[in-house]
Amino acid sequence: MNKKYGGVVVPMVTPLNGDYSLDVVAVERLLLLFRQHGVQPFVLGTTGEASSMPAGLKQEFVRVAGRVKKAGDVLYVGIGSNCLADSVEAAKFAFGAGADVVVATLPSYYMLTEAQMEGYFERLASQAGGPLIIYNIPATTHHTIPVSVIDRLSHHHNIVGAKDSERSEERLSASLKLWSGRRDFSHFLGWTAKSGEALLGGGDGLVPSTANFAPALYRDMLEAAAQGDREKVGALQALSDELGNSYQAGRLLGESLAALKRIMEKEGLCGATMMPPL
Repeated sequence: MNKKYGGVVVPMVTPLNGDYSLDVVAVERLLLLFRQHGVQPFVLGTTGEASSMPAGLKQEFVRVAGRVKKAGDVLYVGIGSNCLADSVEAAKFAFGAGADVVVATLPSYYMLTEAQMEGYFERLASQAGGPLIIYNIPATTHHTIPVSVIDRLSHHHNIVGAKDSERSEERLSASLKLWSGRRDFSHFLGWTAKSGEALLGGGDGLVPSTANFAPALYRDMLEAAAQGDREKVGALQALSDELGNSYQAGRLLGESLAALKRIMEKEGLCGATMMPPL
């Protein structure tokens, strides 16, 4: 099914200069690379170190990405914070700078009930001023958003999809069963090890950090899945696993992001500077 939001969405690193300013040249280089391979950027997500970025740098990154956009590009921008008003403000800024859709996690400080989770996203979606994707990532927020809560929220006119980075076979199966047939709601998988399985099962998109330096791999996987070529999908998944392990195996999340930037530095894509505390 052809949906408005789908395909390969790259959780883009934030290229930094040694003084922690935005490396605009590297941003433009990466955005061109993604366009050449038919994948779309997601800026200010987990891989982009968004929780460590000052507001001014975030806004500059969004402005640059919006300026570089071409016809046919879809720009995804992360806006999540622990403050609803700040998230709403970030969303409005992002849309004004050229974002097509914004992506938000739950606030991560307080433990929340299901009703509080649902109420938060309803308020955010009603005030954000454009399409919103719900981002479930327990590794950083320390919350799991139940699939049932996301399903109820999926009928809000501004909520257009879910990006799920939780490692659960049961959850993946339930999500695909609920949403693969929905034209108005998209499921993106952020669990790269199950990329092929998700696509063959009717998933709408992938958000793999390895696509920062190997975007063609996931473009080819998407095309192979659309053709029902399970053998090719399996071979590409094996390559994806190998590349992912090269910077993730045996490392904490923050350490793996630093290793990812080291790889990208060796490939001439951007520098290896990380924003403190990473």
